[in-house]
Amino acid sequence: MEDLQVINYLKALVIDGVDKARSGHPGGAMSSMDFAYILYSEYLQFDPKDPKWLGRDRVILSAGHESMLLYALLHGLDWLEVDQLKAFRQLGSKTPGHPENHMTPGVECTTGPLGQGCAMSVGFAVGSQHLSASLKSELFASKTWVLLGDGCMQEGITYASASLAGHLGLNNLIWFYDKNRCQISGTIDKAYSDDTETVYRGLGWNVISIDGHDHGAIRKAIEQALQEKDRPTLIVGETTMAKGAASMEGQHGTHGAPLPKEEREKTKKHFGIPDGEDFYWPSEARQHFQRRFPQLEVMVQKWKTELEICKAQSDFAKKFDQHFGDFDPSALSQFKWDKSKAIATRVAFGKLIEAWANEVPSLIGGSADLEPSNMTGAFAKLVGDFNKENPAGRNLHFGVREFPMSALCNGLALHGGLIPFDATFLSFADYSRPALRLGSIQKCRVIHEFTHDSIYLGEDGPTHQPVEHLMALRNIPDHYVMRPADPQETEVLLAKAMSLSLPSSICLTRQGVPYLEHDFQTIKQAERGAWVVADAEDCELIIFATGSELGLGIEAAMQLKQDGAYNNIKVVSVPCWELFWQQDEAYQAQVLTDECTKRVSIEAGTTLGWERFVGRKGLCIGIDEFGASAPAGVLAKEYGFTVEAVVSRIKNHSWIQK
Repeated sequence: MEDLQVINYLKALVIDGVDKARSGHPGGAMSSMDFAYILYSEYLQFDPKDPKWLGRDRVILSAGHESMLLYALLHGLDWLEVDQLKAFRQLGSKTPGHPENHMTPGVECTTGPLGQGCAMSVGFAVGSQHLSASLKSELFASKTWVLLGDGCMQEGITYASASLAGHLGLNNLIWFYDKNRCQISGTIDKAYSDDTETVYRGLGWNVISIDGHDHGAIRKAIEQALQEKDRPTLIVGETTMAKGAASMEGQHGTHGAPLPKEEREKTKKHFGIPDGEDFYWPSEARQHFQRRFPQLEVMVQKWKTELEICKAQSDFAKKFDQHFGDFDPSALSQFKWDKSKAIATRVAFGKLIEAWANEVPSLIGGSADLEPSNMTGAFAKLVGDFNKENPAGRNLHFGVREFPMSALCNGLALHGGLIPFDATFLSFADYSRPALRLGSIQKCRVIHEFTHDSIYLGEDGPTHQPVEHLMALRNIPDHYVMRPADPQETEVLLAKAMSLSLPSSICLTRQGVPYLEHDFQTIKQAERGAWVVADAEDCELIIFATGSELGLGIEAAMQLKQDGAYNNIKVVSVPCWELFWQQDEAYQAQVLTDECTKRVSIEAGTTLGWERFVGRKGLCIGIDEFGASAPAGVLAKEYGFTVEAVVSRIKNHSWIQK
């Protein structure tokens, strides 16, 4: 059987899947199929029996709307049943509208928001190079392949990620740009006229331009990319939208809608599909598509043998387990804090990652050009920079690229074997937010360090002072938002974040905060999300607080007692809502003390949401407006974050008047 006939069968699967769902994107999948088919059937390194084989190449469909392209190929590998193709875009299927990594075998990452697949691919490539250098090159010499489209090229994150990839010389990264010149609104010339080849050469890429339907040219381009030693490769494939359609070739209307009935029937007939046959995949096509399986199985077995030989060496075995075994936070050494002087929690974070750097060799990451502010510099000095000359380095210089930074870290996490972190100011979490959301959807273990977590940033003013950001992050499902009150809570929560299977945002102070006067075992309760700092029998008032405001809450409680306003006050630290709401009902009841109705929350951010703790009639002390440019102490007085102001508000709140 000839390649072109198998490609036609695969295109027909795409057409049928979209038609049955009455929804989807057939045109781009048809224009990309020549390259994708040749990649999968002739060049891709994978285990036919195990989609998760560690030594595999990674394929990322950044143009996630072309999902039926990927599903058709995975069916060709026997990784997806035909019933799943028939259930395209239906509830509970393994073939959702856009690829999702935790649902479908052979899908490396969730894509759909255009450009993020490109950015994540840089993380995959960095992960492979780093593990190759720090463990063994023969085991991690994989390539990362990306299929992207015109829409991806128009997103700024693609350009910024390509800039970083070119700077790092990621020669194991290969992008195929399916340039079919069509998008939903029409042809791309309405909005896009970049000289892509010149741009990417300027970014330090190896650029190859081909006819994306010429199989000889595709093979030659892939082989050139595989031989490239110094640069990532961009293959620009000039293609035709809906290639092979009976009468709608090149039409942008095929981008996001099923082919009309008559067009579908004529096209399938042209493709050699028997009349009346849907989801046609004959055994001859399957055999031809899988013709390289015996060769791949030999390669995989050789790799596994090499791994076992390496594991017989104790040093390698230990390193391998540190990267791919279960993370045990209890094995981390306890930090010895000097409690004679208050320090900022951002400083505590920096000390911790420096202290634990050698204990956690899988920890890798860096800052978006804010190393002195995010306190990641000591870690960087200790572990070295990741770059072309030193791929074993673990500090990543992201530059001023917050969105690509966080998306790249998602790719690092998905590659496996690494615990990535990134860092910037909390106010710039908005730049990273699309990647934070997609990381949560994908269940990526990434630690996002956000410093300067309140108006106490001070003189830089409201553009840099986060107000709504904590609540905005808490609104992301499957995302842990941590705001520790002191260095010890920071230690507990950072260790917890490294052990989770979901992303975390750890939000830290610029200013120094006092140490909690508890032993470390007591403070370890912070890993439960909330804990009682000061208990009281027959509780009259409860104060809930996070971060730097916990100290304020403790002082306010002491003042209220001295004033005789309340004798029995309970103070609760709430560093992580998400962890707390996962605790059993008995523990939640112990902390919340529902029988006490006089309840106060204190947090230097928007108050919306604190009703979950204080109830409808509770007092929420926070900031529901933007800040101002002034020293931190002045702002504390201006916005009511002093002991006197908090005590006055509690005393004068209407429902707690005696």
